[in-house]
Amino acid sequence: MIKIGCCGYPVGRKKYQETLSLVEINRTFYEIPRMSTVTKWRREAPEGFEFTVKAHQNISHKYRLKLSESLETFETMKAICRELAAKILLIQTPASFRPDNLEDAKEFFRGVKRDELTIVWETRGPSWEKEETRERLREILEELEVPHVTDPFRSLPVYSGRIAYLRLHGLGSRMYYYQYSNEELSELYSRVKSLEKGEREVYVLFNNLSMFEDACRFLSFVKTGKFPPLSLHGSESIREFMSRMKYPTTKSNLIRRVGWRLAEIEGKGQVRLEDLLKDVPSKTYRSADEILREMGI
Repeated sequence: MIKIGCCGYPVGRKKYQETLSLVEINRTFYEIPRMSTVTKWRREAPEGFEFTVKAHQNISHKYRLKLSESLETFETMKAICRELAAKILLIQTPASFRPDNLEDAKEFFRGVKRDELTIVWETRGPSWEKEETRERLREILEELEVPHVTDPFRSLPVYSGRIAYLRLHGLGSRMYYYQYSNEELSELYSRVKSLEKGEREVYVLFNNLSMFEDACRFLSFVKTGKFPPLSLHGSESIREFMSRMKYPTTKSNLIRRVGWRLAEIEGKGQVRLEDLLKDVPSKTYRSADEILREMGI
């Protein structure tokens, strides 16, 4: 089974829950909400809507998986998961948490009382991508039954168990500033299917600036084998979108702010706005019409 959602709510909760049936709660990473608030989230969600929870940064960043220091916060996270009927708690360690900290991680995952909760772990940083490190990590995670979380365009998890949990952060030069093309989402589907074995559930969580649209497009492809049109589809939608920019502005500012977005143009297919903007003169533009003329739209 493939489950598709976003890391946080990129649109209003009502609209989101009418469209997707899974969300990863990110707010819990930054602050611990009141239990009454958590109860309200669950009560107002549709039947069958699923929550996963991102653990508070005290566990991963402040205490860096030191068991004794992390236990109180972990128990609070477990209570939040229980209230949301969430079966997965994500722990995301920073890039500064390197393989030489593996013994701390091993002690933490072995020492906490999970009850029925599945803990998944997202390692970050290039130090985790070396082959010998991945093998050592696989042995430990398999022993402890902790699914490994990765961005599947960088690497696949070393261990998944009953649950594979994937988080997509974009493929651009700046993390999050990205929109996936149909071709890339087709490739994502191939990678996801390689993990969908037996009764394993595969969670696909988008965490890029166009996460809601990309998640909806990917869901459509999984269900029907077809992609819906992009929101920027045709010259009029591009004109309307560019009109919402604040003018005057420069070419470089437009590339920085919206160059990562994709548009569908007749005869050209899916084109990134950066590719349309790169050849326009470098100057200050005072209106959308002025920049669109230079873009040839």
